[in-house]
Amino acid sequence: MSQSRKMTCHIHLKKGVLDPQGVTIKQALENLGYDDVLEVRSSKVFTLTFREDTDGDLTLRAQEICRKLLANPVIEQFTVEEG
Repeated sequence: MSQSRKMTCHIHLKKGVLDPQGVTIKQALENLGYDDVLEVRSSKVFTLTFREDTDGDLTLRAQEICRKLLANPVIEQFTVEEG
């Protein structure tokens, strides 16, 4: 069985960008009696699995993938971590 390494990419909306999904979830929480929740912000998580023998810095590679495909740099920002 081949070995692999994982990188986790967290993508979320920049501060100040309207989050309609978060607003809808907050309203649903209020309807369920959770009126102590002040704000809900949605995000996406992607796990990238690389071959163990992949050359180069996997953090840089995952950041490049986020910039080119996974995140919209106009309204989103991202963080990358190993694991």
